Amino acid sequence: MKNVILGINWGGHDTSAAIMIDGKLIAACEEERYIGEKHTRSFPTNAIKDCLKIANLEINDVTIASFAYKPKLLLDHKGPIRKMRRDLPTEKNFYLKLQSEVGYSGPVEFHPHHMAHIASAYYPSGFDKSLLMSNDGVGERMCSMFASGESGNIKMLHPGNPWPNSLGLVYSSITYFLGWKPMYDEGIVMGLAPLGNSSNIIEVDGVKKTYLGVFRDIIRVENDFDVKINTDWVAFHEIRSKFVSDKFVSVFGQKREWQERITQNHKDVAAGLQDRLEEVVIEMLKKARDKYGYEKLCISGGVGLNCSLNGKILKNKIFDEIFVQPGSGDNGLAIGACYLSMKKIDRDLKPQKHHDFYLGHRQTDEEVEQYLTDNSIDFTKLNGDLKKVAEHLEKGKIIGWHQGPAEFGPRALGNRSILSRPAPASIKDHVNARVKFREPFRPFAPAVLEEDASTWFDIEQESPHMLMAVQAASDKAEEIAAVVHVDNSARVQTVGALNPKFRELIREFKKLTGYPILLNTSFNVKGQPIVNDVKDSYTCFQNTNIDVLVVGDYMVVKK
Repeated sequence: MKNVILGINWGGHDTSAAIMIDGKLIAACEEERYIGEKHTRSFPTNAIKDCLKIANLEINDVTIASFAYKPKLLLDHKGPIRKMRRDLPTEKNFYLKLQSEVGYSGPVEFHPHHMAHIASAYYPSGFDKSLLMSNDGVGERMCSMFASGESGNIKMLHPGNPWPNSLGLVYSSITYFLGWKPMYDEGIVMGLAPLGNSSNIIEVDGVKKTYLGVFRDIIRVENDFDVKINTDWVAFHEIRSKFVSDKFVSVFGQKREWQERITQNHKDVAAGLQDRLEEVVIEMLKKARDKYGYEKLCISGGVGLNCSLNGKILKNKIFDEIFVQPGSGDNGLAIGACYLSMKKIDRDLKPQKHHDFYLGHRQTDEEVEQYLTDNSIDFTKLNGDLKKVAEHLEKGKIIGWHQGPAEFGPRALGNRSILSRPAPASIKDHVNARVKFREPFRPFAPAVLEEDASTWFDIEQESPHMLMAVQAASDKAEEIAAVVHVDNSARVQTVGALNPKFRELIREFKKLTGYPILLNTSFNVKGQPIVNDVKDSYTCFQNTNIDVLVVGDYMVVKK
């Protein structure tokens, strides 16, 4: 009898589901893609059903339903966090929801939040021995965790920092102050930071300090791994809707509204925050490497999506190799829950390299053609000839590229992507303004052939999930200006055997132009989830200035 694990993330944001059969990850889907609500908190009914469909299973085939949240850890706590998180479901809520939404009434397991994060990164990393790190907003009560992984066994090294000592929530607080949505738009702040200067001076209680100096007061570290947040500066632990304190406002000014101009002060706040985050995490990792001796690192938790931080960890050469869970946010908890339940069944479960995270919704070419035909949409069948698509890219056209199973996680990895040339720089402005409808300073990622990556970028390991920002080679940066940020950094995706069709497209583009690189950004517009099915893709194509849509083997050219 097969062991079928249904992993579920519910109780917070980015709800999701995953299916594992006998230790093999088969499917992973995010609810937001089905209902059009980014970072949704809705029960992942659609995600569960699609996971089952992908795995060719019925709900009665599930052996165990596994949740990445342990309500008793919170309910047993009498402190203020319980009041702040009173809306989280109980175990009874989970049972009732599973029964009413998908008809499941079998065994259910509950796993601690950060342990699920840790497992989601360790087991697919392929690292037998590794340091494991999780940082996010907050789990049941804790905001982080350090652990070790050896021969498939996870051992806690540091229990983490209790709420409100949260790197993730400080970052969310500054996201709110700068005019964006907390626990939603942190990536925008990361992109803004290189435009600021954390060495600039600001006055605090009559004393001149650098912006970085202020954030060193806000985020402190004790005893190597104990992060302490100075609550004089923040308010998220008291009032959900406020995030920063009156003291913070008195120093840095009033909260920016989203439509207001971004000033140098705003840029410097972002820079101070980002620089302090990098300082803190890198120092802790150096101490962890010295203390525990592990040569490899697995990263998970929402802070793991900070690719600038990940790039700095890589640059500092603290570890020989790094693996970042592509779904480092709470969406990845469903995968971690699968692994933890499977480990209880199979005590010999060990890490296996599983970097193929193309695990989501898919449609056959026949289904795509049926949709196009039913809606009287003119198309060309490519018959596998990707040179025709590359020719459009050579001419500077913007391509909506929809292939195979959807990627799991927030990064488009060549199956739900908007693509263009990597130069000139004006292409970035065009895509930001007329396709993505977002802030002009936000950068785009280069998707580069794996074998050419080290020629164009300062990178020494694979980066298939676009989660590390590295420096462009000094003699190449100007040639690919559309995919290089103001600080010469680039959020690189190395494209190899994991995605043969995307790889072939880039190879065809290289034959025409000499560039083994394409501009790659997620197939969506600001504020919306990445497209899921052909209907989503065609709608986005029609409502933006995308020139060409390629879905499976079918190409639609805008007239």
